Amino acid sequence: MLADDDLGKLREDFHDPLPEKYYQAFANIDGDPNQELMVVENEKQEVIGTFQMSFIPYLTYQGGIRAQIEAVRIRKDVRGQGLGEKMFRWAIQRAQERKAHLLQLTTDKKRPDAFRFYENLGFKATHEGMKLHFDPLVSLASDS
Repeated sequence: MLADDDLGKLREDFHDPLPEKYYQAFANIDGDPNQELMVVENEKQEVIGTFQMSFIPYLTYQGGIRAQIEAVRIRKDVRGQGLGEKMFRWAIQRAQERKAHLLQLTTDKKRPDAFRFYENLGFKATHEGMKLHFDPLVSLASDS
């Protein structure tokens, strides 16, 4: 599902068999108590939804915890059936259980439908996010 959209096709490396780097990433997430990778299955035990939630401790808000959701995906054939809302209602409850003082996410500006979906759930665009991407090939070349 990560590679099953216009943006994902550009950044993911989906092959059969799946490249080892994805198994290593899963092991890293699974071994970190501040990471939760959630998977939703249908009655046939097929994966139909997923997201990752990170719990980030920090000094502000009196040593508060910030929950962050990333990599939200719903399988194409089950979109529009309320699964995304159910996943987010569960995520909101989970963040509250972990005593997070806020739940945040980012969404690509090229995904206006996702933006509206999150607004309908009560999320507000309160900050302008910025990113600095690194090219791993450039990093490796400069290390030698």
